[in-house]
Amino acid sequence: MKAQDLRMPCSRRDMLRRMGAGFGTLGLAGVLADSSLPGSSAQAAAFGTSPSPLSASHFASRAKHVIQLFMPGGPSHVDTFDYKPDIERYAGQRPKLVDRKTLRNTEEGLLPSHFRFQQHGECGKWVSSIFPHVAGVVDDICFIHSMHTDIPEHAGAILMMNLGHLQPTRPSLGSWLVYGLGSANENLPGFVAISPRDPPRGKAANWGNAFLPGAFAGCYVQTSKMHPDRILANLKSQYLPRTAQREQADLLAQFNQLHLQRQQYDADLEASIQAMELAFRMQFAVPEAFEMSRETKGTHNLYGDGEYGQACLLARRLVERGVRAVQVSTSNIDHSAGIGWDSGHSDITKHAGLAQACDQAIAALLIDLKQRGMLDETLVIWGGEFGRSPTSEKTTGRDHNHYGFTVWMAGGGVKGGISYGATDRFGCSAVEDRVHVHDLHATILHLMGLDHERLTYRYSGRDFRLTDVHGTVVNEIIA
Repeated sequence: MKAQDLRMPCSRRDMLRRMGAGFGTLGLAGVLADSSLPGSSAQAAAFGTSPSPLSASHFASRAKHVIQLFMPGGPSHVDTFDYKPDIERYAGQRPKLVDRKTLRNTEEGLLPSHFRFQQHGECGKWVSSIFPHVAGVVDDICFIHSMHTDIPEHAGAILMMNLGHLQPTRPSLGSWLVYGLGSANENLPGFVAISPRDPPRGKAANWGNAFLPGAFAGCYVQTSKMHPDRILANLKSQYLPRTAQREQADLLAQFNQLHLQRQQYDADLEASIQAMELAFRMQFAVPEAFEMSRETKGTHNLYGDGEYGQACLLARRLVERGVRAVQVSTSNIDHSAGIGWDSGHSDITKHAGLAQACDQAIAALLIDLKQRGMLDETLVIWGGEFGRSPTSEKTTGRDHNHYGFTVWMAGGGVKGGISYGATDRFGCSAVEDRVHVHDLHATILHLMGLDHERLTYRYSGRDFRLTDVHGTVVNEIIA
């Protein structure tokens, strides 16, 4: 007996399918695809057979892909891209502007930057000496100096930056993007998270799907252990040829679909079906995408020999092949610096080693994307959880600072060679054109063609969204 001939009770979905030679489902599809319903097109996609079907955006997008260069631990804005000469002028003093409570509530005075700042590019942007390669591409970058967030503690701030909420049970930015737009390559995951070594602080919270269907979760890759054969170890069979595997997968899918119809709707089961189908298709797509030796010597020289360079090159290869969102974390790429960019507590000069480990690769990514004509459609985002205080901690260190810090974006429809917003004269608090994390997320979604107020998912009796009940698009930075 064929699997499809098995008899079962008629579900509501099955009744609609059978009614009027199947025309009943057209009405259901029309309701699900109604653009007036918040998030409806993406939710309809979530119940389809593919984990990443292309969904219609809410309006014309400026970008098609996102690469998030995540710097966990909090890079110091006043030692990188937010030049504040008054810190040196008033060194050791504690003016009223900086007399703010930080995580450790230090009471020390202003600490001048150990690094030299110079102007670069046609825009004349002041950049620290620890980012010489990024300084060479500042005319393509939009610096947002007025960022602020809700909490100066890592566990909460990393959730705010990646989930838009202090609760860890929320979907990540990348998962929301794939939920709303799908992926342009059904043979690769729509969202990939990359780190050269250990996963960043927060681990799966940075790329998890939470209550969104499992098909929208990020796929984590550790490049130091990356090898196509190892990645495919659990994806292909050494005993069956591809044709036999396809027949086996099709039969299993039929039985799963029968079971799914009995359940009427089971998110976990649907996600499993989609994941198994994706795993089968990945057998041929993964080796080609992850085989870095296919790149030219010139490209490898551009990115450099460092581990972060390989991660950024992989990110370019993935978006080039249709992956919607890629997160590249610095993790502990410089073991001498302790916990990533959080090493600044005792000695802020350790940031120089972290910058050196990723500076060339970051600039190379922008140059490579631009040379390939991909920068206009790829939004690159750089930033950490928060910034660092202009005052000192333990004499040569800096504490966390969530009152004001810097994030920058390039490509994907943003203006290049500009600085938006500002902190006060000492870099302590955002005072001009303030941008909250919710505003940043709303702007990212907008550039991707998504209305952050309409991209919702109904769960536990209410509609959830990345920006919760907040967020304003920063139109001034859009080209």
